Amino acid sequence: MLTTTPMRICFVSLILGWFLGVHQLYAQNQMHQPTTLSPRQQSIVVMSALTAKGNLQKLPVALNAGLEAGLTVNEIKEVLVHLYAYAGFPRSIRGLQTLMAVLDERQKKGITDKMGPEASPITSNQPKYERGKKVLEQLTGQPETGPKRGYSAFSPEIEIFLKEHLFADIFERDVLSYADRELTTVSVLTSLGGVEPMLQSHLGISLRVGLTEPQLSQALSLIETAIGKAEADAGRAVLKQVAASRR
Repeated sequence: MLTTTPMRICFVSLILGWFLGVHQLYAQNQMHQPTTLSPRQQSIVVMSALTAKGNLQKLPVALNAGLEAGLTVNEIKEVLVHLYAYAGFPRSIRGLQTLMAVLDERQKKGITDKMGPEASPITSNQPKYERGKKVLEQLTGQPETGPKRGYSAFSPEIEIFLKEHLFADIFERDVLSYADRELTTVSVLTSLGGVEPMLQSHLGISLRVGLTEPQLSQALSLIETAIGKAEADAGRAVLKQVAASRR
């Protein structure tokens, strides 16, 4: 007993030291995570929300703010194209038409806006379905294997469309980062309302691709100002669930 007791004490001390070290590292990582959105990210949130809702009266102000915040013309175009997958072609096209009018007005004032790079061509020879599946696995961190469930089993066609078009044709384009695309998606879904299961999935993806809980909370505050409190509060309830499940 005299020989084992010191060994036990040493073992417990090692475990305690490891636990405290991990806890301290976690706390340091939390401290170094960004807590606010950049001006360009804030603009992405507001212009996405307003376009999804069809608020063309406020949208020009948001588009001007985005250009002043450093977004290129092609980045804004990409945001407005991306959101059609969630809000539909009519909202997306009206957003693009509004951007055209804003750019014309700025040009008349002598303002030259930076176009920025266009999307790089996709050179992969892999089938689009496989490419889309790979992108979705990167976003969610979950393998796309096993039998289809839910709507994917009920309507296999839409599952194919999602993989081939949304996650291959759209998400593969490199004008925007995954974080920018998820910020756009979350803003659209929150503003539309009534799509909480999809919003929950994309909030989880947002946290995986580098956005933080405080940044997403700020996005919801911006949506409250631009769209309304009811939509933002519904989004906050979903974010609370997602954050709790990760702790």
